[in-house]
Amino acid sequence: MTIALNETHDPALASWVASANQADCDFPIQNLPFGVIRRAGSSESFRGGVAIGDQIVDLKALHQLQIVTGDAVAALEACTDATLNRFMAMGADAWSSLRAALSRLLRTDATDRSAIAAALLPQSSAEHALPAHIGDYTDFYASIHHATAVGRLFRPDNPLLPNYKWVPIAYHGRSSSIRVSGGFVQRPQGQLMPPGAEQPQLASSRRLDYEFEVGAFIGTGNALGMPVTIEQAERHVFGLCLLNDWSARDIQAWEYQPLGPFLAKNFATTISPWIVTMEALAPFRAPWKRAPEEPQPLLYLDGIPVRAAGAIDMELEACIETDRMRREHAAPQSLSRSNFRHSYWTISQMVAHHTVNGCNLAPGDLFGSGTQSGPAASEAGSLLELTVGGKNPLTLASGETRTFLEDGDCVIFRAWCERAGHRRIGFGEARATIRG
Repeated sequence: MTIALNETHDPALASWVASANQADCDFPIQNLPFGVIRRAGSSESFRGGVAIGDQIVDLKALHQLQIVTGDAVAALEACTDATLNRFMAMGADAWSSLRAALSRLLRTDATDRSAIAAALLPQSSAEHALPAHIGDYTDFYASIHHATAVGRLFRPDNPLLPNYKWVPIAYHGRSSSIRVSGGFVQRPQGQLMPPGAEQPQLASSRRLDYEFEVGAFIGTGNALGMPVTIEQAERHVFGLCLLNDWSARDIQAWEYQPLGPFLAKNFATTISPWIVTMEALAPFRAPWKRAPEEPQPLLYLDGIPVRAAGAIDMELEACIETDRMRREHAAPQSLSRSNFRHSYWTISQMVAHHTVNGCNLAPGDLFGSGTQSGPAASEAGSLLELTVGGKNPLTLASGETRTFLEDGDCVIFRAWCERAGHRRIGFGEARATIRG
């Protein structure tokens, strides 16, 4: 299913929240991403919120005003919960109805501006929680450029396994260690096999890395034993966020065969606080295709909607801020940029494959796209690729070098969509700092 453009996408729309009209704003009125918030430092209950400029619409406060009418009322009431799961479970029509109602309330010609202003909370005065209770987390491996580059490091003679071009590869991740942006990541320990050693040792990871991924939150689920077709797959997806799949490469190298990731991955995952809805992303869809000489997807993973608009034109940027940069008040440094349109598998293909065996998804389940690297070496989504396994250290503008992450390093992910004839929309940030 491809979401049709509607009144909420009109690039001429402006908001009475002045900051939302700035050209470089991540959260113009055409975006309206959802999250879970409360006043920073308070003991208030968390509740749903929607970003608009540098403000947040407190959806519980808006509900109490009783100015939203029609089909959006029930959707708004569901957003007064401490998670968005109940709202996500209501489905695409409810999501669209509430988003349209919010758009009308926030436009320059809105008649209830003074009342709605009372429901605003500055983003600088808010704290975030995970936007949903994440019952299950599946991490895919959807960038062929990343898979090939990493394969060369671990399997020089056979970098890309033969099933990769046929199967959307994934593993079941650990949902309990997912955290929202802004916190710390404890450097993990595990078994390491030092070069030339005869037995492993238990030690802290020396090759800690980030992986730039796109996260997808499931909205409506499916019954056990009932696969989701490729045509219906995106109706089950609420929206996208940014995701950092922190990785301990030395632990990973020793443990990942024969069953794949374990302690190298399950110690931490960081996501951005705002979920950009699939409806908001409609203007930035792009054709998805496979070169004629490549294996074409099996029929359950293929179709006209996927070919016509399965990809998403979404710029991705990874930055680093070292402890020294903070002390010297220097800006974070960009390490790489890529684009989600390079993904070898689409979000709808991930949903269709995940459920083809009858697996049941639930509202709030999270997918990771796998590290999103582009075709050029400079577009790599991890330090493992950027430094060629640690052989080619990066020199930062501060004069420091990095092969892998050091204590005090803060990794910052940003992403945005822009296209001529449409307002730019962004995802905010996913950031966390390494602590030894």
